[in-house]
Amino acid sequence: MSSTAADVVRLLTVRGETLAVAESLTGGLVAAEITSVAGASRAFRGSVTAYATELKRDVLGVDGAVLTARGAVDPQVAAQMAVGVRAALGADWGIATTGVAGPDPQDGQSVGTVFVAVDGPFGEENGSASGGKVEALRLNGDRAEIRMESVRSVLALLLRELAGEQTGNERAQDTERNGGF
Repeated sequence: MSSTAADVVRLLTVRGETLAVAESLTGGLVAAEITSVAGASRAFRGSVTAYATELKRDVLGVDGAVLTARGAVDPQVAAQMAVGVRAALGADWGIATTGVAGPDPQDGQSVGTVFVAVDGPFGEENGSASGGKVEALRLNGDRAEIRMESVRSVLALLLRELAGEQTGNERAQDTERNGGF
């Protein structure tokens, strides 16, 4: 269990919010990392491992024209996966991974090209811009290293968004609960 996963579960629980995960190259590793945290069931709704491209379209609602034109390894695909899993599983937050772990390039993208995305309850009422966030990664290493760094990266992205969304009162409550002041 990573401290990032534990922090994600803790913040979601404090906020009373839920998470759903859409994975491609990570093949369930993100969900496994989250569920390794005791108490994850209070915040984790579930996951979809859409390894096959047609599942991204049929299950997660990724635009077929985008998949045809750009392939599955694309920032827009990652963003749509996060939106789609959030809607499909009825969660407050959705995160997604898509990319090339290797050993061969895919869809014209080189090994180590990864996109991670988060979609959540962003809105003007809390001072955030509407819409999700996507990060492009260029990772080195073997297949296992690329997959694990993708897990770390998507959880870190979600944690940054959760921390940025916390109100001052929630931060004070959380700090007090953890012995700070």
